[in-house]
Amino acid sequence: MGNDGADAERVRNDFSGTAHGPVIQAGVIEGGVRIEMSRPEQPVPRQVPVGSPQFVDREPVLAEIDGWVGAGGGLAVLSGLPGVGKSATVRRWAHEERGRFPGGEFYVDFAELRAQAGGDVSAGVSRCLRALGVEDRYLPAGLGELTGMLRTLTADKRVLMVLDDVTEPAQVRALLPGAPGSVVLATSQSMLGELLGDGARLMPLEPLSPEHGLQLLRRLCGEERIAAGGEAAARRIVASCGGLPVALQVAAARLVMHPRLPVAALAEELADDRRRLDALRRGGERTVSTVFGVAYAALPAPAARLYRLLGLHPGRHWDAGSAAAAAGTTVAHAAEQLDVLETASLITMTADGRYEFHDLVRLHARERAAQDDDEAERTAAVARVVDHLLTRAAQADLAVMGRRMRIGAYTDRLGEADRATAFAHRDEALDWLDAWRGELLSAQQAAADHGWHRRVWELAEALTALFLNRRYLNDWVRSGDLGARHAAEDGNPAAEARLRALLSRPLMDRDELRRARRELETAVARADASGHTLLRASVREFHGRYWDRCDPARAVTTYEEAMVYYRAAGDERGIAIGRFFMGCAQHAVGRTEEARATLQDAYDGFMALDDRRMGARALAAIGGVRRDLGQIAEAVVALEEAVAMLRERGAVHYEAQVCETLAELAEERGDHERWRRHLTRALEIYEAGGGPRAAELRRRLTDATADGTEE
Repeated sequence: MGNDGADAERVRNDFSGTAHGPVIQAGVIEGGVRIEMSRPEQPVPRQVPVGSPQFVDREPVLAEIDGWVGAGGGLAVLSGLPGVGKSATVRRWAHEERGRFPGGEFYVDFAELRAQAGGDVSAGVSRCLRALGVEDRYLPAGLGELTGMLRTLTADKRVLMVLDDVTEPAQVRALLPGAPGSVVLATSQSMLGELLGDGARLMPLEPLSPEHGLQLLRRLCGEERIAAGGEAAARRIVASCGGLPVALQVAAARLVMHPRLPVAALAEELADDRRRLDALRRGGERTVSTVFGVAYAALPAPAARLYRLLGLHPGRHWDAGSAAAAAGTTVAHAAEQLDVLETASLITMTADGRYEFHDLVRLHARERAAQDDDEAERTAAVARVVDHLLTRAAQADLAVMGRRMRIGAYTDRLGEADRATAFAHRDEALDWLDAWRGELLSAQQAAADHGWHRRVWELAEALTALFLNRRYLNDWVRSGDLGARHAAEDGNPAAEARLRALLSRPLMDRDELRRARRELETAVARADASGHTLLRASVREFHGRYWDRCDPARAVTTYEEAMVYYRAAGDERGIAIGRFFMGCAQHAVGRTEEARATLQDAYDGFMALDDRRMGARALAAIGGVRRDLGQIAEAVVALEEAVAMLRERGAVHYEAQVCETLAELAEERGDHERWRRHLTRALEIYEAGGGPRAAELRRRLTDATADGTEE
């Protein structure tokens, strides 16, 4: 008893790192402890944006949707002119039916996806899977597998899919959910008659009638304003707007902004049809170019200039910073002009605080830029935006990837002002890259269109900070291929080698092994031509990972070549990484004792660099080697220590894999308590991330409980 105080001082209850699941902290535990884990609850997706509060003349359409989908669900396609109100109609129906779909309400804007990467259908399906909690590492590479996973995850509860601006039937078919009673509402400029075979109801949406157009104008401007100006003049405004709600909103904003402007005067302005958007002519319909032209003519000169230049902005969205870049002004000045444009209903603010055009307004802004700004000014505006986005991507790359090898000098060009506006932490930077992915890809394409080779490949390299962490395989392939080709045009073999080596990663994930091999062989040749020692090591490491898939014996040789260059470059982390992959390859070809020694050297190297995440992976690999050597007790010790380190670093994906190995070892020893504990932990991780192995592990645990084998 005399040493109780000393023992008490030695007892500590500290905890560091991130816990993914329950944690027990206790001095002494007598008897067994069992933690029963419930399935983690994911937030139900409610993605459909709020529709316009000013909504008229669509009640019959809403009733028709109700009558078609009813309680049994179904597919409806609303088609019509741009700006006729298709999106507003389906959004209104979705919000009136909120709560009817326990599985979630999903929204995919294919116009946005087209701006990012050609309207890729896989990107739309992946977006829905992410909303269901599936982490990027568990997303399959192929569209068929993605679609199958979506239907599996939506098989038990009714869901709503709102698919905006669809251009192809395949975009709808890939997103048909699995549960009976689900509803799919698609909007399109085309009828999409091919979907009749899928049970679709085709619902053409006509422009507003004169009466309903007048009703909308009254709501937007106020009854008194329209009454004072005369109904006849108001009807002429409605006629000039062609019954399109988007045009009526812009015209109404003109009246609201200028209380002294007579309604008749606006009607006269709109009667001038000399300025039209040829791109808006559809089947002889009257264009609404004049409506936007009148609103534009009323803008102050700085706002009008910004309006024109934003029509050239790559991608669909911008903020005050990128708007300032387009205009070559300060952020504060740009923000003032954005307020003017928003008040005029020429732009709208999105839920994330950025701005966007309606498609028709963007066409008008681009047309005005072509008419009012010379080519040099237009080119300079695009260049400023591309450089602004490259600077922000450089800031994000630094925050996400730290001091990784970069061929481009885009991070070195950051000045003190740029560093002052850098991202606070890694997750913030990664989320920015994700949110601005479409604009960054569009900026890369704009740079390619102008022949700005360096900007193209530097953007490609910076974007890999996103692609290495989040699974946008198709975007990565397009961006990487474009960057590599422009690096070659730029006469920069090092940049070409780096991008082709990185490009092999998504190609292998898509099982395009032949193309991946070609890219890697070219990368090795270009790296050797560059004379860049560290790059020569890196591309060979990538090449070794290809051979891991195809010929493990050749992988060992390739990693040995990489090690020569890593040592010549004096890159201690590269040496440790090379040893790790080489040790894994040695293990794969049965050179078990060599593998154990190589992996031990890798572990020591990582720990010397305080890289506990990679150190844990090396230790887990050592555990696997010891298991094959029959050293079971030593294997368990190594694997359990690896689990603790991985959990500490938040590397839960690798932790789950090691937990499954520990469960196998416990099962072999007949230790059912440890088997259940390790398998339960792996299940927690897979369920939290939407991993496909969750169903198998839950089944095994349930079967064991039913059989009584855990007792």
